[in-house]
Amino acid sequence: MKFTVKQIAYLLNGEVRGDDSLTISQLAKIEEGTTGDISFLANDKYEPFLYTTKASAVIVGRDFEPKKDFTATLIIVENAYIAFTQLLEEYQKILDFSKKGIEQPVFVGENTTIGEDIYQGAFSYIGKNCKIGKNVKIYPQVYISDNVSIGDNTILYAGAKVYENCIIGNYCVIHSGVVIGSDGFGFAPQADGTYKTIPQLGNVIIENNVSIGSNSTIDCATMGSTIIREGAKIDNLVQIAHNVEIGKNTVIAAQTGVAGSTKVGNNCMIGGQVGVNGHITIADGTRIGGQAGVTKSVKKSGTAINGTPAFDLNDYLRAMSVLRKLPALEKQVKALEEHLLELNQQGVLV
Repeated sequence: MKFTVKQIAYLLNGEVRGDDSLTISQLAKIEEGTTGDISFLANDKYEPFLYTTKASAVIVGRDFEPKKDFTATLIIVENAYIAFTQLLEEYQKILDFSKKGIEQPVFVGENTTIGEDIYQGAFSYIGKNCKIGKNVKIYPQVYISDNVSIGDNTILYAGAKVYENCIIGNYCVIHSGVVIGSDGFGFAPQADGTYKTIPQLGNVIIENNVSIGSNSTIDCATMGSTIIREGAKIDNLVQIAHNVEIGKNTVIAAQTGVAGSTKVGNNCMIGGQVGVNGHITIADGTRIGGQAGVTKSVKKSGTAINGTPAFDLNDYLRAMSVLRKLPALEKQVKALEEHLLELNQQGVLV
């Protein structure tokens, strides 16, 4: 796939400084660029590479002023990082949505409808009574159970699994190894010390423009639905339990677990290895630092918390500052105790 600098500048609403007829065939880091590559410069510490790169074109911000001569053609935009991200997205779409057709062998159950421009990879399985939208990409070894609905322009990468009755919206990306709709962790303790399985009869609803990273698991609801709202981004190796609701545009980093029936608000940011207790509510805009343990509800929007159990970020930072000084403080306390003992022995203190 090849495009001219002029075409790329038009896509990014940018201005060309140099040769706009140059042909671009791939994207590259500025320090590794070669002829035919396009890169970007958004961080000052990478500026020296502009003067040595062999990339044909570099995207820069409007406020950038070069200090030396260089050979690359510039595409000048408002924000170089955002523009390059947009370019990456477009490139990814070309790679993904260029795949069409049905490989063999595959299985499609009765009463299932499939939209146009489908790609269905070899050894994939689609159950009965499913509705698959237009331009959906189903990679090899994907399993889609009965009564599943998948919206237009959604991608399911190799090995993803979708259990019965689940609903996935438009423009979603489900990466390899994801399991959607498996049983929630519901077991009732019995008098003899054993556990009886509680049937999990609900489903999972994933709204539009959601991304779910590799090997993450989203459990079905016991009753009703586990819901991932529009625009949410979930990293690899994340566990979302039954009846959880993740708000719009919330991002969750790897190895986080959210326990059952918890409601996470819109536009939250959850760091890696966070544990969130069940049956609590996290307010909109909450920021949770990595490895935090959230044991109670966060009621105020825009709160930043950290620690285990998690508490206000500023208080946490002050506590950590004191914690680092504890050895020195211990020495000071011992010295004061010894001094007081001497004063007492001298009869100074009564």
